[in-house]
Amino acid sequence: MTGPAGTDQARTGPAGDRVPAAAPGAPAAGTAGAGTPAAAPGAAAPAIAPTGPGPRKVAVLGAGSWGTTFAKVLADSARESAHARHEPLRRTVVLWGRDAAAMGHLARTHVNDRYVPGIRLPELLAATGDLGEAVAGADLVVLAVPAQSLRSQLPAVARHVAPDAVVLSLAKGLEGATGLRMSEVVAEELGRGTGLGAEHWRARTCVLSGPNLAMEIAEEQPTASVVAAPAPALAAWVAHACRTRYFRPYTNTDVVGTEIGGVVKNVIALSVGIADGRHFGENSKASIITRGLAETTRLALALGGRVETLSGLAGMGDLVATCSSPLSRNRTAGRLLGLGKTLAEVQEEMTQTAEGIKSAPAVLELARRHGVEMPITEAVVAILDERISVDELAPLLLGRELKSEGTAP
Repeated sequence: MTGPAGTDQARTGPAGDRVPAAAPGAPAAGTAGAGTPAAAPGAAAPAIAPTGPGPRKVAVLGAGSWGTTFAKVLADSARESAHARHEPLRRTVVLWGRDAAAMGHLARTHVNDRYVPGIRLPELLAATGDLGEAVAGADLVVLAVPAQSLRSQLPAVARHVAPDAVVLSLAKGLEGATGLRMSEVVAEELGRGTGLGAEHWRARTCVLSGPNLAMEIAEEQPTASVVAAPAPALAAWVAHACRTRYFRPYTNTDVVGTEIGGVVKNVIALSVGIADGRHFGENSKASIITRGLAETTRLALALGGRVETLSGLAGMGDLVATCSSPLSRNRTAGRLLGLGKTLAEVQEEMTQTAEGIKSAPAVLELARRHGVEMPITEAVVAILDERISVDELAPLLLGRELKSEGTAP
């Protein structure tokens, strides 16, 4: 299924499965971050990209709101691509969830009322509670499980995943115990579980980020996102597999910046939610969003990310959507904190995971390790730890020393 490909900027063509051309020999983007070692800046990473048609089988692991929605995107993309080419459907999309009974119901009815109510899922989409059945033979394995439980799922995935499969992570978080990004966790665990080593999977692991409010996408409201991969042709191959008339993926090779943007925006959204719960106005929330982007950018640059990534869909785009929408779990959790609820009460009331609550301490620790100042993140962690009250958020942020507005510490 796969073979080496070059790493220059791939072409973006009409919806379909063609792998874009790429010139050999260009350096791959750096993937340095906390934890897993990476190649030195400028060193060439293995340039891995599939050749030939797109994936014949895609496994989506995690049947929550985003996993279910993205499985729908993949199935719709397969149907639209086949229709455009006047060809029969060639792709199978399988959605896996832990609750076998719920997955059986989804397979029969093509609805997931718990997570995407009112949405009819494509007939092409299969569903199963059997992980081995889902993963076996998949060319593309999509990981849509919460960040803090990802590692525990991967050993079982490693027993069934094909050595030449491509992995796409949808999770936006840092692992609390290690501070690792999700692509680093994937490379580490699949490398160990398959015996192929972390470098093998690092070269085959992509991430998708951007303004990804699941319900809006499930309703087919127009949305753009970004697929980041070590090689442009690999990112393009994945992007072609999920492009639809309502979902437009761009590509880049800044895996670090793309992941950091998706992680930190959850923490900033908690702060905006707290401000909303305290009935602060739009000026206050706009100030937090803007300064939140500045501290996100500082951390991404310190880890080897690129400034243009943070001013794009994975940075500004995702941040604005998450901080502004009532559909955002992190903004909702922050608002409940701002209304005076305890963290335990917030977690009991929330039916889905607010990744920022678990990731915030890991983000702050990562920032301190790299000498990056992140005052909003620091304030959010202090509130979560109950070291300060929500009433102290504004004076804590506004009372800081005057300085230039730039992204430098």
